[in-house]
Amino acid sequence: MTAEPEPEPIPQRRRSSAWRRALVWVMAGGGLSWVAFSCGLDRYGQARPTPEGQWDAIVVLGCRVYPDGQPSQALARRVDRAVELFLAGRAETLVLTGGAGDTGFVEAEVAAARAESLGVPRTAMILETRSTSTEENAQFAAEAIQGRRVVVVTDAYHVLRSERVFSRHFHEVAVVGTVSPNTGARVRGAVREALALAGYAVQGRL
Repeated sequence: MTAEPEPEPIPQRRRSSAWRRALVWVMAGGGLSWVAFSCGLDRYGQARPTPEGQWDAIVVLGCRVYPDGQPSQALARRVDRAVELFLAGRAETLVLTGGAGDTGFVEAEVAAARAESLGVPRTAMILETRSTSTEENAQFAAEAIQGRRVVVVTDAYHVLRSERVFSRHFHEVAVVGTVSPNTGARVRGAVREALALAGYAVQGRL
């Protein structure tokens, strides 16, 4: 009886190529899922209802300032929306948060200048000028005011993390999300936010 020949081994090059293709497919699938989750964060923030009634304060989360000292488009949108809520009587106090960024300007001070130009008196503002993160925004804002019911204004994709973080420092929190008309910038911001949200979850900050 003649013994059957041993099967020929798969060449190393072919095995490596197959693994590379599989890895590419896995990474592509993971990347698409990550983008979908990021866009979901943005949609979640846009769907949150506008708060009604009277609150203790409206808190504007800090954001980038341009090298010429002007607020970035994101910061300007946040301030503008907060001023709308303030003028609508949602709170008598406006809290501007954010320390010095990479351009050297203090975000809270730049935000306050814009709020004042839109009709908010300085006597109604509290500036929190130390924070450099969402966690510090919440912590230092809680230290700066007596009230424990706040409306927070930030970008839509940042709403979920802000809700979770601020709820650890305040009794009741409503977060209002602003929306950039630049779809590409919004997607990029949402993707970065998904990473930040994962980091906060790992650190137990949610």
